[in-house]
Amino acid sequence: MSMNARYTWVIALLLLTMLIFSTGLSWAANPFDQLRISRELAGTPMPPFELKALDGKLLHSSTLKGQVVLLNFWATWCGPCKEEMPALAKLKHHFSNKDFLLLTITADLQPEAITAFLKILKVDFPVLLDRTNEVSHAYMARALPLTVLIDQEGKLIGKAMGPREWDSPEAIAMIKHLLE
Repeated sequence: MSMNARYTWVIALLLLTMLIFSTGLSWAANPFDQLRISRELAGTPMPPFELKALDGKLLHSSTLKGQVVLLNFWATWCGPCKEEMPALAKLKHHFSNKDFLLLTITADLQPEAITAFLKILKVDFPVLLDRTNEVSHAYMARALPLTVLIDQEGKLIGKAMGPREWDSPEAIAMIKHLLE
């Protein structure tokens, strides 16, 4: 191969690489980056909690080990929370027979209003009541919605502030990867 041909190939490869990175494409895209999930505290143990569910059952965080858990902090008055709820419900149903658990946590105080809110949105998932805000503070839920991912060993994987498309191919691929 001549020097000019090699030079042309090198330039073509450089231009292709620049095009890929400038458009946000990649051959092996990272779903955590695509979903804007912070990995800042990854690997630290999840803050323990014990909360009563909307149905009256008590849930202790120690019973969650062995499952990938998605904790979603929300409120009935939160517009972005309402926006992402259908996607969370679809994600839950996509992984309904796996070692995946979706739990939602709210500081709302009126169970009837919460039930009505869920019926209007046509979503069905466990709702834990954080009446004292202790759990919200432990997970640093300063803005809603906040979603926290936890691995099978009870360690934090990452956090997402604000709504996400949890039923997107990227989110599904990420959960599949975490379950492997």
